[in-house]
Order: sequence, then structure tokens, then C-alpha cells
Amino acid sequence: MSHGTNRHEFARATEGQQTTRSRRRLRRSGAVGVVLAGSMALLAACGSSSTTSSTSSTTSGVNLSSAHGTITWWASPIAQVGIRAALIRAFEKAYPKIHVNLVSAPTNTDTNRADLVNTISGGASTPDVFMGDVIWPAEFGAHGFAVPLSNYLPSSYWAKFAPGLVQGATYKGKVYGSPLFEDEGFLYYRKDLLAKYHLPVPKTWEQLESDAVTLVHDNAVKYGFVWEGNSYEGLTCDFMEYLTSAGGSVVNSSYTKATIDSPAALRALTFMRSLITSGASPAAVTTFEEPQAMAVFDSGQAAFLRNWDYAWANSQTPSDSKVVGDVGVAPLPTFQGESYPGYSNIGGWNLYINPHSKNLAADLVFIKWMSSTQAQDILGKTYSEIPTVESVRLALAKDPSIAPPIKVAAETRLVPRPAGTPNYPQVSSAIYTNVNAALAGSMSPSAALKTAASQINTALAGGI
Repeated sequence: MSHGTNRHEFARATEGQQTTRSRRRLRRSGAVGVVLAGSMALLAACGSSSTTSSTSSTTSGVNLSSAHGTITWWASPIAQVGIRAALIRAFEKAYPKIHVNLVSAPTNTDTNRADLVNTISGGASTPDVFMGDVIWPAEFGAHGFAVPLSNYLPSSYWAKFAPGLVQGATYKGKVYGSPLFEDEGFLYYRKDLLAKYHLPVPKTWEQLESDAVTLVHDNAVKYGFVWEGNSYEGLTCDFMEYLTSAGGSVVNSSYTKATIDSPAALRALTFMRSLITSGASPAAVTTFEEPQAMAVFDSGQAAFLRNWDYAWANSQTPSDSKVVGDVGVAPLPTFQGESYPGYSNIGGWNLYINPHSKNLAADLVFIKWMSSTQAQDILGKTYSEIPTVESVRLALAKDPSIAPPIKVAAETRLVPRPAGTPNYPQVSSAIYTNVNAALAGSMSPSAALKTAASQINTALAGGI
């Protein structure tokens, strides 16, 4: 929730201190034009190691049963204290011949990315495995900063992840990131207000708008619906949800042409503007990012909120929230006439391998284990991160002790941002600057989409 990934920013909790669950996501700079040379040596078989059912003995020529030694895992702190250490302990118990050296990466994703690019482009063999943003695959793949994992992991491996995650980790037909855990957009609502006014949880955007206006006009609440409308990456995320539910897209499948100037996109953006003009959302929403939207909702001033999974924990923290016990979570709505639920934008983190790593077999064992039921249960059941493996998501959704966002995640449909180009930062900027202008009323929705399409086409023409 980078985000952000280049979408929104919020402070990530660090190991050794408890803070509000949040992350600063990536706002990527221009790609570094360095293509790394050299090939990776395939490790030969020499003995055996304990394995689990999630890991076969060989993977596309790499003998995993011989994996041993020490690998370095570069990873930012993950929300609650202790998650990384718990994962490493469980992995090393399953694979005692492999030791994992944790290096704590910067919590600022801009700094994290810059450090990795400098390290890998310089030819360093460590870190071996690194945790990175879901919008890195195109840039890192295009410039040789990550191993194409699909060269080593079969299609059966990728089939187990929730729909949309692998698509977002793919560049030019190759998958560069193995999904570790994810964020997505949710609809948060005031259960007490909906019950008082006998309103169902809205399943369409039109119904949400109507209910929000009703609650504001009846003075039940100051604001109806708050979300992320500022000119930044978070608005790209929000817009993708409306756009996809309307049946639209930003670019074509080959990333050669913008498709954002379409009737579907016009429907989506015209509706987003109507949220403000109807009074469902405050005019100030055009300046809101995740923290501002969440703070307004948690203060009891709004009936509905669009935000990421961490917003649930914050809404139930008495020191931060006046609505503890009164909050419900649901999938995002869709437009009238479209299939429910709507789409949630994908945030979160993948695992990547450094192309200079000297421990490819051990790296692959580690990455495969991180997608195992054991690892995904640790992330989801113990630490309330949303698992990426579909079977684990569905199983946890039946557990009454699991936090609501994980339950709801089993019902959602996911959509990645159009990050399949190394020039994604320019594509995203074209989206959020023009969408924000339309929301603020300084451009018509039609003009904003035409301008965005022109800028996106320019960005795509400069891609690799």
C-alpha cells in the first residue's frame, strides 16, 4: 500500500519500535541505463538437504537439493516487530544447510531503490535476495537489475498466486518478482451510521455516492466519502480502481499506445469529479493522501473511506481513532451494470534475486519457501499481512480470528498499475496530474484524458 509504492507515502514501522502501520512507497527516478553482463553459473549436485513438499529437487537446471551456505536478504522492516526474524527462523529450521543474513533496508522506498541500483549496477554479489516494490519489475528487468525468475520457476509455481499479482511482476513475458505479501484498496464504512439509517453496505459507486450525500445532508456526519485525490502516486492507484471497474485501461497490452482516452475512462473520471460536486466528498479531497483521508475517517468525520489494509489496525487503535468498534470493511464497489465487486489496486512487495548472486540455488529455495503455506501463514495468520498465495488467502478467510481485511481480500478482484514499462514514473505522473486537474475543476474530464493520453504516448515512445 507502495505503493506509496510510488503511489502513496506513509511511515513504515521499524524493528524495535511500534508505530502506526504505514509505508512510504516508491516515486521512481529515471532508469539507470546500465545493462549488466555475464551469466549465472548453475550449481551442480553434491549431496542432499532436507526439503519440503513445496520445493522440488531441480528447477530448470539448478539443483536445489544441493543448496547450502549463507545468503543475504535485503529487506525493509515489515509492519509489526519480528516478522522478518520469524520467517528466517522457520526457513532455517526447514533448511538447516542454508543460513540467512538479514540486512535491514531503508524504510524510505526511494532510498531503498537507489541503494539497490547503485549496488547491483556496481557488480556486487550481495544482497542475494532483496524485497522490492511491486512496480519495480519493468525497470529492474529492463536494466538487468533482477533475475528473470520465470527462467527457473515453472508455470505451476506462478499459478498459485492470486490473480493479478504475477501480471504485475511481469516485464516482456518474463516474471521478475515473486509475490511475498500484498496491499490492496478496501472500502471502510461506519457500521453504526449505516445501521441507524437502514443503509446496506454499498455495492455500486452510484449507491455509495447517494448514501454519502444523504448522510451529509442529514448532518449525520461532516463528510461522506474520503479518499486519495492529491496529485501523487496514490491517485493513480485510486483511478485504476474506477477505470477498471468501468471496463477501461491505461495502455494496450504491448505498452505501445495509450488507451486512457476512452468512453470507459471518461465514465470513471466524470464520476470521480461528481463525488466532489455532489457533496459526497469534500473539495479538500483533491489534497488528501492516505494519512489525511485516514485521519478524517478515524476522527469520526466521514462515513466511508477508501484506503489500504493498514487502515483497519489504525481505526481500531484507541489512541488514534474515535470509531473503534464501529468500522466495517468491504470490497470496493463497482459501477451499475458491472460485476461486483469492483477492483482493488495492487500494492505490496515482491522478492527479487540479484543477477550477480553466487548462491542461485539457495536463493531459489528461499524464494520458493517464502511462497509456501508455512511462510504465508506466518505473514497472514500471525502478523496480519495479506498473503499472496490464493489457497492460503481463502483458508485464512474462514478463520474467525483473522483481521477483516484478510477476510475481505479473499473476495476482491485485483488490478495492477500500468507499470510494465521502464518509464512507468512518467506514465503515472501523466495519470495523476491530469486526473487531479479534472477533480479540482481546472480541466474537463475529457480534456484531462486527452492530455494524459498524449503524455503517456510520449513516455511509451521513450521506453526500452
